[in-house]
Amino acid sequence: MRATYHLPLTTLMASVTLTNITKHYTPPVGAPAGLPPSGLENVSLTIADGETVSVVGPSGCGKSTLLKVIAGLEFADQGKILYNNYDVTQLAPQARGVGMVFQDYALYPSKEGEDNLGYYFEVRKKTPEEKERRLRETADMMGIGFELLMDRKVDTLSGGEKQRVGIARCIVREPNVFLMDEPISNLDAKLRESTRTEIKKLLKKFGITTLYVTHDQQEAIFMGDRIAVMRLGRLEQIGTFDELYYSPANLFVATLIGTPPLNVIPAEVRDSALWLGQTALPLPADIMDKLPAGAVRLGVRPEAWMVSHQPGDGIPMPVSRVERLYTERAAFAGGQISGTAVNVLVPLDFPESAKQIHLQPDWTQVYFFAATGETALHTPGAPDLF
Repeated sequence: MRATYHLPLTTLMASVTLTNITKHYTPPVGAPAGLPPSGLENVSLTIADGETVSVVGPSGCGKSTLLKVIAGLEFADQGKILYNNYDVTQLAPQARGVGMVFQDYALYPSKEGEDNLGYYFEVRKKTPEEKERRLRETADMMGIGFELLMDRKVDTLSGGEKQRVGIARCIVREPNVFLMDEPISNLDAKLRESTRTEIKKLLKKFGITTLYVTHDQQEAIFMGDRIAVMRLGRLEQIGTFDELYYSPANLFVATLIGTPPLNVIPAEVRDSALWLGQTALPLPADIMDKLPAGAVRLGVRPEAWMVSHQPGDGIPMPVSRVERLYTERAAFAGGQISGTAVNVLVPLDFPESAKQIHLQPDWTQVYFFAATGETALHTPGAPDLF
C-alpha cells in the first residue's frame, strides 16, 4: 500500500534528488536471451529549484521510465527520491504535486477545453469562483484565449492547441515538478519550433523544476539548462551542452552530442607522431604526453578539419560528394581515412568539382579515445571565448 498523504512543501518549486535509483522489469515470456537490461540502473541525479534538465539517449535507454519513477507511476526497486530533501519514494503519484505532459496530449476527448483544465478543481472540491479565476488566469498566461478554446471539444483542436491545453492543465494545478515526455514531437516542424519557445518562456516565468525528455538533440540543447545523457538505463553524463560537447565522459557521449557527429578514426602513436594509415602527423607535446604508445582512436568534429588543396598539406582524401547542410556551410562525405568514412564541413564556396583534398586536424579541437572500450584519453575542453 503506497502512502497517499500530500507532500508538505512551503513553495511551489521543488529540487529533485535521485540517489542510486534502480528499476528492473521482468523480460516478457519468449523474449530472446541476451537482451540488454531494461529500466534504470543506479541512477543518481539532482535537479535544482527552477532548473530544466533535458534527457536524451537512444530509444529504450530508460528516459520515460525515469519520468515515471519520479512521478510515482512506477516505483523504484532500490534508491531514494527526494523533493526539497523530503522523501517521496513511497508516495503515491497524486500526493507528489507533479504535472505531466505527454507526447499524445492525454486529454479527455469527451470534454471541452475548459473541463480538461477544470477537472482538477472538481476532484479537489474547489469553489466555482476559484475554478473560474484560475482557469482564466492560466488561459491568459498560456495565450489560449478563454472563449476561443474553452468551449470546444478536444477533437476540434489542432495539435498545437491540444498541447497548449495539456500544458495549461498542468500549470493550473501549480505543480512542484514538471515532467515532459516528448511533448511536441507530434507537431510539424514550424509549430514545434514556436511551441518549444513558448514552453521555455513559461518554465522560466514560473520557475518550475522540470525534467524534459526528448529524442531531438537540438530541442534538448534549447530547452535544458543542463542535459542528461542516458544509455541502457544508466546516466552516462550530465552537464551543459559545452561540457558534453567539449569534455565528454566517454566515446558514447562524444558521438551522440553534435551534428554531424564526431569522426572517429583508428590511429597509432609512435615516433612522436600520430600515424593515420601511411601518413604521419606531428603531435603537439601537451597532447603526446597524455597518450599511450600504440593504437588509439582520433576524434575530429566535421568543422575541426583544416582543408587544403595542396598536396603534402596533411592527409589526402578523395571527395565523393558535396551536399548543402546549412545556410552558411556545405558538407561533403564519403572519403576515407584509415578505412573510415569521414565527414567534413567546408565553406559554401567550396568547388563541387573538387576530387581530392588534404586534411589536417585542428589540434586545439581534437579528441582521443582508447583503441578499445570508450575511455576518453584527451578532450579539447570548452574554448575561451572571452
